[in-house]
Amino acid sequence: MTFSLMVLGSSAAVPTSNRNLSAHLLNADGRFFLIDCGEGTQFQIHKYHVSWQRIHHVFISHLHGDHYFGLIGLLNTMHLLGRKKELHLYAPLLLREMLELQFLASQTTLSYSLVFHPLNMLAYDTLLDEGHISVYSFPLKHSIPTCGFLFREKKTPRKVPFPRSYAYCSDTAMSMQIVPWIKKVGLLYHETTFMQNMEKAAEEKFHSTSIQAATIAQKAQVKKMIIGHFSARYEDLSPMLDEARSVFQETFLAEEGIFIEI
Repeated sequence: MTFSLMVLGSSAAVPTSNRNLSAHLLNADGRFFLIDCGEGTQFQIHKYHVSWQRIHHVFISHLHGDHYFGLIGLLNTMHLLGRKKELHLYAPLLLREMLELQFLASQTTLSYSLVFHPLNMLAYDTLLDEGHISVYSFPLKHSIPTCGFLFREKKTPRKVPFPRSYAYCSDTAMSMQIVPWIKKVGLLYHETTFMQNMEKAAEEKFHSTSIQAATIAQKAQVKKMIIGHFSARYEDLSPMLDEARSVFQETFLAEEGIFIEI
């Protein structure tokens, strides 16, 4: 069974010339799970030759624009290309009303069924439990209600000695509360908007520094961590990576186009 991740966007708040906005794509045995959908995500999907028809589930962590402004365009493109398979959307409840208004304004009736699942923004919750995978959400510490997501393999392939797992922690201040929920995951994504010398700015904006993200990874005993959601102020990310590795050695950059087998 394939269990792999592709990073489609790594920038915070605004895109840069070489970084797109937040979006990850998890491939679980040929079924694709899109996690966040910042502006430009569909261009990245096209660039990396991902089939639209294989995306069955979309997860939106919160309603800051850099995490979902690409969604309406993606949904409309699927419609224009004649999609028939239903699509499941897991997101804050208010997003349903926002999408309905946009479709109403454009007089669009989708060619497929869009099944909306409102997130529980306050507690750990089971979102999906089927086939080879289970998906959970859990609250993060941000300026607006925000969820992280945990994807866990249910059955272990013969060649893999343990169930594989991936945890996605989007915009969040450092929070030890999440440690039990992401304990010993195979791959952790944790936002790292700032370096440690901007700890005060991170605290004010409910974001994390490289040292803080690495501390969470260390406390949770994860196998590997990737960091992203980089502030546009950083052109060279190597100092941020070095800083994180000073606490948690198995840290890597979540740069556009990287492909990770979990």
